[in-house]
Amino acid sequence: MKFSCEKETLLSLIGTASRAVTGKSAMPLLEGLLVTAETDSLTLTGYDLSMGIRTTAEADIVEPGSIVLNAKLFYDIVRKLPQDVVYLETDDKLLTTIKCGRAVFNLVATEADEYPALAEVSADTGFSLPQAMLKSMIAQTIFSVSDNESKPIHTGCLFELEDNRLNVVAVDGYRLSVRRETVEGISGDMKFVVPGSSLREIERILTEEDGDVEIFPDRKNILFRIGGTTLITRLIDGEFLNYRAAIPSEFEYVVKADRHELITCIERVSLIVSEKLKNPVRFHFDDSYVQMSCITAVGKSYDECAFDGTIDDLEIGFNNRYILDALRAAGDDTVKVQLKGSLNPIVISPLEGDKYTYLVLPVRLKAND
Repeated sequence: MKFSCEKETLLSLIGTASRAVTGKSAMPLLEGLLVTAETDSLTLTGYDLSMGIRTTAEADIVEPGSIVLNAKLFYDIVRKLPQDVVYLETDDKLLTTIKCGRAVFNLVATEADEYPALAEVSADTGFSLPQAMLKSMIAQTIFSVSDNESKPIHTGCLFELEDNRLNVVAVDGYRLSVRRETVEGISGDMKFVVPGSSLREIERILTEEDGDVEIFPDRKNILFRIGGTTLITRLIDGEFLNYRAAIPSEFEYVVKADRHELITCIERVSLIVSEKLKNPVRFHFDDSYVQMSCITAVGKSYDECAFDGTIDDLEIGFNNRYILDALRAAGDDTVKVQLKGSLNPIVISPLEGDKYTYLVLPVRLKAND
């Protein structure tokens, strides 16, 4: 195998494909990248047996072929090379030479024959979305994905497509995030759960620029095609929470709040909260103000924030991080805050429409909290 490629192009390929490479594995091949040169394109593949990433770019191919190189070492070498064309050549004994400027590295590669093949995904049924849309839908829900492996179905996001309406849902037992978009030109309903770990990598690969991402789910796996990059991952089996039933249909109080001011106040009150010093933030709604306070071993904090509306003497406690995550994800300057009672969840949604819904369960307050 023999090819040459601009350093930045090669570094980008390695960085993207390496996202699917496992750090340490019982199979040393899975710590490597499959490097394939053919015709006028260079393809790098990373695979950890549950998620695979294959990414392609144009290169000057002198002699086609395939090898496997250790992903971390390959990335570190190319990253440190000067800004120039990188030349890579492998002989029949798999001795691989990497040259750039005056720098030369000699590595022993591995045969590509035993590298596991990525799962085959049927392209019979699929749909496409603007990259920016999918990126925002993931970003605005992924923080609510559970990290509790005892209920694997909630370690992913539910994608639900019904009547040209795409819902992305995440839940972790303490909060619920729903993001909705209308998608034209899609026929048929479908429902599947994508692992949160895979969605985080997809979010990093997606751009804010024009261009679509193609999505092809089948029974066990799903394929995302983003430009010259393809990501294939397993779907999660199981019964996802009936999230519609979890969202209250009626509320005692519905008010409007300045999202930025609310975030700032909660952040100030939360300065005395840490991983070691955890305690809920106490929200005391009275008239058109919410008084926030917190007590931990280091001291007490207090602040208050005005809102548009009236709530009569309601006290409720929340995990500060869960409330902040929801407010930061909402995006709008003004949000609708809906409450029922001290033991019922808070629901944050837009003033108009239902583009997003964030539900956070309260924390039972003690007298000394």
